[in-house]
Amino acid sequence: MVERVISYGHPNVTSNHPTTLEVTKDASISRRADCIIGVGADKGLADLREAFKKKAMAEGSRIKATLKAGSYTEVIYGEGHPDLTFAHPTDIVIRKSTFTCPRTLMIKSNISARDLDERIKTLLRDEKQVIILEVCIG
Repeated sequence: MVERVISYGHPNVTSNHPTTLEVTKDASISRRADCIIGVGADKGLADLREAFKKKAMAEGSRIKATLKAGSYTEVIYGEGHPDLTFAHPTDIVIRKSTFTCPRTLMIKSNISARDLDERIKTLLRDEKQVIILEVCIG
């Protein structure tokens, strides 16, 4: 089952956060938002299909997120958890930690914003850059 989220780059993207990576429906961010890699998203967690949410909340569920910007791709692996709520209307957060909140898509990820390839980080600062996040639960 796959969910696809489209967002866009922003000049204030720094991609420096060591433990999280986020896309948001918000149209603008400050430079302090160091985990946000995409703005103007067409979905928040609350917008994902119920069947997807149910699978992600299953104990031991494995989640794969593919981040695409220009000709570059990053693959992010993590886990779902029964405590995930998928309730946040605007944000989607991927976490290296095991912390869960209404904004959390997955935990125990292998990549945070800081870990992204520098070539992708450059593209994420372009307001015209389309960013695609495809999330799959196997």
